[in-house]
Amino acid sequence: MSIRPENAADHPAVDAMIREAFWNLYRPGCDEHYTAHLLRNHEDFLPELTFVAEVDGQIIGSIMYARSWVTNEAGEKVDTLTFGPLCVHPAWQRRGVGTALIEHTRALAVQRGYPAILILGDPHNYCKHGFRTGKDLGVSMVDGRYPLGLLVLELRPGFFASSPRWAFQPSPVYEFDAAQAEAYDLRFPPKEKKHHYSQELFSMLVRAVVD
Repeated sequence: MSIRPENAADHPAVDAMIREAFWNLYRPGCDEHYTAHLLRNHEDFLPELTFVAEVDGQIIGSIMYARSWVTNEAGEKVDTLTFGPLCVHPAWQRRGVGTALIEHTRALAVQRGYPAILILGDPHNYCKHGFRTGKDLGVSMVDGRYPLGLLVLELRPGFFASSPRWAFQPSPVYEFDAAQAEAYDLRFPPKEKKHHYSQELFSMLVRAVVD
């Protein structure tokens, strides 16, 4: 397996893989491939941290990054990173591909001086990589909530200890009209939308908060 930067020629294959990986996972169908499409054309996109994993010329994994920010009680705003979509083709899952993509880009983020990576994701998938709940580091959403899925990886140890409270502001690229995502999906071969138990688990996760 090799890891290399994504280029424009990769976009169709990456988007198709993202669609395959997320289809019916969190909702009937998915919209993560539309997120990838929007991200590449957004001012917050970070192509220098966007990579694919490849085996014998076939793309089997992808990680994409956007700018995000944290603000402390003094009003200081600091640039941070958020990744997503991060995905691995179903045939290659549980074989270390996602871990390799995270570790490769994490090292680059450290070199570039970013203090932290913040994501909204499933703790089961990311705590093994060193992510902690935002509550433990004093990082909330802008509205003051501490969602269970708000996960923080300090790249600069002790960074969040410099202030008792921080608020996470993700890029607006992740907010879009569901109808636009549906329209974009029509560009791809038809797939059956189904209900799956993983969707119920995801619904519970996104509503859970840490006290």
